[in-house]
Amino acid sequence: MSHRAGSVPRMARANKPTSPAYRCAECGWTTIKWVGRCGECQAWGSVDEVGGAALRAVAAGPVSSAARPIGDVSIEVAKATPTGIGELDRVLGGGLVPGAVILLAGEPGIGKSTLLLQMAARASAAMGTALYISGEESAAQIRMRAERVGAMAPNLLVAAETDLAAVLGQIEAVNPGLVIIDSIQTIGHPEVDGQPGGVAQVREVAAALIRTAKQREIPMVLIGHVTKDGTIAGPRLLEHLVDVVLSVEGERHARLRLLRALKNRYGAADEVGCFELADSGIIEVTDPSALFISQRDIPVPGTCVTVTLEGSRPLLTEVQALVVPSSAATPRRSTSGLDSARVAMVHAVLQRRVGLTDLDRAETFVATIGGVRVGEPAADLAVAIALAGGLLDRPLATRTIAVGEVGLAGEVRRVSGIQRRLAEAARIGFTHAVVPRDPGPLPPGLKVLEVDDVRQVIDVLARERTG
Repeated sequence: MSHRAGSVPRMARANKPTSPAYRCAECGWTTIKWVGRCGECQAWGSVDEVGGAALRAVAAGPVSSAARPIGDVSIEVAKATPTGIGELDRVLGGGLVPGAVILLAGEPGIGKSTLLLQMAARASAAMGTALYISGEESAAQIRMRAERVGAMAPNLLVAAETDLAAVLGQIEAVNPGLVIIDSIQTIGHPEVDGQPGGVAQVREVAAALIRTAKQREIPMVLIGHVTKDGTIAGPRLLEHLVDVVLSVEGERHARLRLLRALKNRYGAADEVGCFELADSGIIEVTDPSALFISQRDIPVPGTCVTVTLEGSRPLLTEVQALVVPSSAATPRRSTSGLDSARVAMVHAVLQRRVGLTDLDRAETFVATIGGVRVGEPAADLAVAIALAGGLLDRPLATRTIAVGEVGLAGEVRRVSGIQRRLAEAARIGFTHAVVPRDPGPLPPGLKVLEVDDVRQVIDVLARERTG
């Protein structure tokens, strides 16, 4: 079959691949036509057009500042100013840096707005005017909460705005030393399609606010919403653009609140600040270990205290286990405040390596005190002792802690920062510790039992009480 000169066979035209012209900014899914909702991650307003024309070469242009030796760069412009809240400064790495953009996220009602309102009132004394812009509450509502928590400061200005142009106009008119946006999901960009809070809206609003903060060298705090699974709502790009990402954690029914740094360009990214939610606002807790352990002198089976490390801070945490015989085909396994996968692993090790087969026919409930969440392996030994003690109905001696990681073979492994953990336990008043072999220098007044295998947990429980 012949073809005319210069023509393209129909088969070839049909098989010619079509390059995708639209891409999802959230997950990277591509399509050849625009859609309002991503077909992969189901995000609304995240599909944007990809440039079809070939990019031209970019010619070199003028530089904003000449390159110089790193030793000649002044660090005075990046000096942090304390906020007046010690626990917040601890997480931030010293305070607020000029031009820094901080994203604070957390569940509704956990205390984000209250914490930042108190911070704005205290920081305004050292940083000049603080501008609090709310898209969720009126100025009168903010005033009522400020009176309740003692945040009535003369240099604290409040405004209720939901339009990005109005927000930028407020910043232009006030020229503040600190800006708080509550929240970024309520601010709308007038030139971007979609409702405020959508992926495209949040991305463009954040870019405009970050650009303003950098140009004016104003520290800015953005409050962000979270999704049902606890992740920060909006495009993932938002977390990459900001300098610091903070998360407020805590149980709704508990008073304890943990402020955790997930990203920090100016300090440690694993620090934790402790606060207590009270009627008068957020109160910082400088010595939180007492909140996580029960105050009693009589030992109770199924309890064990461990020491976790949150950043550079050691925290004493009590693990409790309740073991109840069950006739059900599948006994219940419940955890609260602990990694359920690690608890299940310790549960299996006790059955297989130690011989506590009765655990297989019992319902187990393992939890921490005070609503604190423990995820590090250093609590494995405390979980094992609590489960074994609950099953055997034998209490561990009072004023005793246990620290160590349990392996699948039943061995007890060393963990990092063992000296800091033991020093904190001795400072609180604990006199005995169960730790892995060779813990190193010990604090005075602390008696240590070194174990190699989780089998020795039974021997620890069988020992005569020493507390």
